[in-house]
Amino acid sequence: MNPAEAHILKQEEPYKSILMHLQVLITHTLPEAELLYKWRLPCYYIGKRPICYINQSRDYVDVGFWHSAHLSKKWDKYLISGNRKVVKSLRYKTVEAIDETNFISILKEVEALKEKGFYKRD
Repeated sequence: MNPAEAHILKQEEPYKSILMHLQVLITHTLPEAELLYKWRLPCYYIGKRPICYINQSRDYVDVGFWHSAHLSKKWDKYLISGNRKVVKSLRYKTVEAIDETNFISILKEVEALKEKGFYKRD
């Protein structure tokens, strides 16, 4: 079993269900994305480019995007920086809280930006 999958399966509920649901959405939306275990986190890569990570943290599941600086401003109301300089994330406390339409739209936008650097340079 993939170490990232093993990590997801060992999480307690409701986090395991949230992580598994996100895993299905990511795999369905970006079938070429590979689930790897990096920095003790399940991370999705397309080729050598990171797309996102999924992680149970405190009382929520965090979906972090490294290329968030390049995302459309319309996502700002959903993304949380949490005092991080590069990564912004979506946070979910329940499966029902996942807005699949927005999540899939963000994934597709991040995929289109994967060749850009993490920082936005003006």
